[in-house]
Amino acid sequence: MISREPTIERLATARSLLLEPFGLDETHLSKALSAIKAHKVDDADLYFQYTRSEGWSLEEGIVKTGSFSIDQGVGVRAVAGEKTAFAYSDDISEASLMDAALTVRSIAQAQQNRKAKVPARKVAGIRSLYPSLDPMGTLNSTDKVHLLEKVEQLARAKDPRVVQVMAGLASEYDVVMVARADGTLAADVRPLVRLSVTVIAEQKGRREVGSGGGGGRFGLAYFDDAMLNSYVNDAVHAALTNLDARPAPAGVMTVVLGPGWPGVLLHEAIGHGLEGDFNRKGSSAFSGMIGKRVAAKGVTVLDDGTISDRRGSLNVDDEGCPSQRNVLIEDGILKGYIQDAMNARLMGVKPTGNGRRESYAHIPMPRMTNTYMLGGDKSPEEIVASMKKGLYATNFGGGQVDITSGKFVFSASEAFWVENGKIQYPVKGATLVGSGPECLKQVSMIGNDMRLDSGVGVCGKEGQSVPVGVGQPTLRIEGLTVGGTA
Repeated sequence: MISREPTIERLATARSLLLEPFGLDETHLSKALSAIKAHKVDDADLYFQYTRSEGWSLEEGIVKTGSFSIDQGVGVRAVAGEKTAFAYSDDISEASLMDAALTVRSIAQAQQNRKAKVPARKVAGIRSLYPSLDPMGTLNSTDKVHLLEKVEQLARAKDPRVVQVMAGLASEYDVVMVARADGTLAADVRPLVRLSVTVIAEQKGRREVGSGGGGGRFGLAYFDDAMLNSYVNDAVHAALTNLDARPAPAGVMTVVLGPGWPGVLLHEAIGHGLEGDFNRKGSSAFSGMIGKRVAAKGVTVLDDGTISDRRGSLNVDDEGCPSQRNVLIEDGILKGYIQDAMNARLMGVKPTGNGRRESYAHIPMPRMTNTYMLGGDKSPEEIVASMKKGLYATNFGGGQVDITSGKFVFSASEAFWVENGKIQYPVKGATLVGSGPECLKQVSMIGNDMRLDSGVGVCGKEGQSVPVGVGQPTLRIEGLTVGGTA
């Protein structure tokens, strides 16, 4: 059930920050859209944004830096066929709005005396997945500093080998408003917080690093003592584990991936390949594969922008479409792609609520929200015990993928060598190399411990960064290539 009350409340917030201070109202938006539509376009939208953000960071036992910024502006877009014209301004005013509108309408050839009827305004129905609050105001500055100092104290108290601690706290208050040529008016108020901790541990002259952290769309009260403890435990455990790590063996082997953040491999290797723009252009390894088997039985992958409080979730996307729970792969069969409005129109399908942009200065494109694989029926202990020889990777650093071929490279930040079903020792320097489409077909066991990441994901595409979520259960994959250092 979609409630109208939060929708109206968010629209009121957006009007008070984005229109009223600049002497604008919805008639000015209609006027700008009419000016664009005087030329033949398939779609047009105005995207207003107000963002306030701050960051605090601790090094060497003291909070050394604090930053605060405010940004606002409007992006104006016109789409005709596959062509997009886009203009933006950090000056919100009637003059700059009309200038941008007149700039973009040149995308289509003028048609003399063409009348453009402005559709009746319709408010987009949107969910209420997170509170409409300003997270920066949920703790005062003194308490924010104390929070980071507490993280440092906790980390140092865990183990005497911890020699250095770095911690950061980031908060963002983002208000957006979208007006579309079809009459849609949508708004969203998006809080976002994140706490991160990195530790360096030293033993016998060897130094290793470990990190932890998390966050989501809520206030800073989320970071209570229990949550701080869990982040610090993750960071210290990773660093101490790597102090004892041996060089990773190389070769083709069975690999077991842990739950949660290792889903970043799924995000990179499969998720990007299922974005609508790559498939419309035929440049993805998954192009033209809908209805066909692309993964082993039991593999179900979703992109879901509707999970409460999650970093990747959106009440409404950056084109005014409500977010959705999209089944991409069901029991190994490809069901669909993730779409923004333009790609959906060109492919003859409906948008899936995945039109996202970094800011008002960027054009939207199909992007993931929270991408994860559903759990199976095997316990993680059973999966590890089933391994004769292989790698058990429980955490990952970065990775990249070639969309066209589906080939990926990933570095494991925490991994173990397993023989005869028993963990032998930690390894470092392991790199996973494979092909997304092939890797999915080699999934032989799926754990019952599906978990989402702690709320730290940032996805980059064509120079734009957006917050995302990932997740998966423990997975056993056959015949993955591991690049090692042994």
